[in-house]
Amino acid sequence: MAIQKKSKLAIIGTVGIPARYGGFETLVEELVKYLNEDFDITVYCSGKFYSKEEQQETYNGAKLKYIPLEANGFQSIPYDIYTIFHASFNADILLILGVSGCMVLPFVKFFSKKRFFVNIDGIEWKRDKWGKAIKTFLRYSEIFAVETAENVITDNEVIRKYLKATYNYNSNLIEYGGDQVVHIPITDKSVDKYPFLTSKYLFGVCRIEPENNIHVILEAINEQIEYPFVMIGNWSSSEYGKELRAKYQAPHIYLLDPIYEPIELNTLRSNCYLYIHGHSAGGTNPSLVEAMNLALPTVAFDVGYNRETTEDKAFYFKTASRLLKIIQDFDDEQQEEHSKTMLSIAKRRYTWKVIAEKYGKMMSKDIISMKG
Repeated sequence: MAIQKKSKLAIIGTVGIPARYGGFETLVEELVKYLNEDFDITVYCSGKFYSKEEQQETYNGAKLKYIPLEANGFQSIPYDIYTIFHASFNADILLILGVSGCMVLPFVKFFSKKRFFVNIDGIEWKRDKWGKAIKTFLRYSEIFAVETAENVITDNEVIRKYLKATYNYNSNLIEYGGDQVVHIPITDKSVDKYPFLTSKYLFGVCRIEPENNIHVILEAINEQIEYPFVMIGNWSSSEYGKELRAKYQAPHIYLLDPIYEPIELNTLRSNCYLYIHGHSAGGTNPSLVEAMNLALPTVAFDVGYNRETTEDKAFYFKTASRLLKIIQDFDDEQQEEHSKTMLSIAKRRYTWKVIAEKYGKMMSKDIISMKG
């Protein structure tokens, strides 16, 4: 009996795996774990991010291909374009995460019968952090992704509705998993390093940029001293972060640099009293889904993305005064109730087995037009 040949799948648009950077990288790592029996997978990785000593030929059954460019910032555009062209000669299916390189899809599609699937990663061109030229580029990249790809993936109902209203396009709604994170008990060693672990403390983790509303959070935190507040992020990477770190120096505020070691990070995250999530853009945010899988009661910035992710069952704020009121009114009864609620939603919607099955089914089935 002949063995059926597996389709060659190329995954494009991330820093790479092993995952050490962000949500897309974790998505790729989990897809490789669950789909390597069904597809012959190649993951494109940034040779600038992984040192020569760290670079591997394979990881969890997937081949790794290193490109000598940065995967983020301005270089993400040539990085994605190069990998799309390279993969179009070597793969049957291209899963493209983000729209940075999608300007070239009509050209590649003209010469190729390969199948393209694009996760547009939020309404990227609307983000305040981009200048006019980059916003225009990303807007057209989004248009070309929708017009060219066999299927477009959205990770949040708000974005799915946006594509339907803007392009009359019925995208595939596939969110993120978060059950790779685990609760880590507090140890004497961790308390020695982080004494606040013996207290009820508030916690957040994110990139330090204005759209994550760090200034609003810190303004509220500075007005209360009952709870220590811990936030992990890249404070030294921008003037915004440096200014906030210099401004908010108080005994109860701990503004920590990025922590990439999973046990240390999850010790701090999984034992907090209340999780504060300031993201206002980008769809379903991986760090929010992870917090929910850790059963963390959550207060989130009040935008449709976050309300959709938490099914309107978290606490929500838009101003420092509202966040301060939530913190001041928070008690043990609310902590227990909301912990159970967030975990229940996460177990129903945000597990990697479910997410990977949706990706696998989408890429395996016969293509059906998503227009109309």
